[in-house]
Amino acid sequence: MMLRYLGCKPESCTNVHITPNAARRKSPLNTIAEAAGQAFGLVVAADPRLVGIVLLSLRISLAAVVIGCVIGLPIGAAIAVNEFRGRRTLTVILNGLMGLPSVVVGLVVYLLLSRAGPLGAWGILFTPTAMVIAQAILIMPTLAALSRQVVADAWQEYREQLLSLGETRLGAAATLLWDLRFSLVTIVLAGFGRAASEVGAVMIVGGNIDGVTRVMTTAIALETSKGDLPLALGLGFILLAVVLALNAGAHVVKETAQRRYG
Repeated sequence: MMLRYLGCKPESCTNVHITPNAARRKSPLNTIAEAAGQAFGLVVAADPRLVGIVLLSLRISLAAVVIGCVIGLPIGAAIAVNEFRGRRTLTVILNGLMGLPSVVVGLVVYLLLSRAGPLGAWGILFTPTAMVIAQAILIMPTLAALSRQVVADAWQEYREQLLSLGETRLGAAATLLWDLRFSLVTIVLAGFGRAASEVGAVMIVGGNIDGVTRVMTTAIALETSKGDLPLALGLGFILLAVVLALNAGAHVVKETAQRRYG
């Protein structure tokens, strides 16, 4: 019956080989496991392409966090210790900006840095500098809003003491920031986590140029669309490991500080 179905007589079908197992496709689970194994091999072997992407990502994200801290933390502390008209409205706006869409930030920075934009003469569009600016703008409201809340709680407790010592409000803000430095580590890491996981803004202003502006998140998106799962998974493993390591380090620092300073 099978030979008739194949359209030949029994005596003329001696060269027909039916191999159903060879015709079966690989199981999706096997494909994922194979890709994960290759990704692990890339990480262990310190693949140069993978290492270059990771180092560029860390440099950009760390630079953005430094800029965001220098600007955002003092703003949050100043709002916490000062009383002025519109303070509550400003606090609500600041909290709302924590959910600022990344693509909107990327679009605004792109328009500012494009040739027709007011900062087009700088010529930094599609460079790591543009990506740092976009990430810094994106995380600044988060750092400012969270630090404002932490400093405001401490200000309620130490306000009378600091004012009795002759501290100005700006001086009190600086003092509280220093005193709360270990508690602020978690806030800084929250900013780093958002910067490191950013895709939309850096894609718009960076262009995802290989060897120039391709970071972990944009590389993962690109390689996944191309079907290069080993590289995408390898970068995903490293990104997850970096975030977990930083959070573990912050927890250790905070616990050590609490035991030492109370």
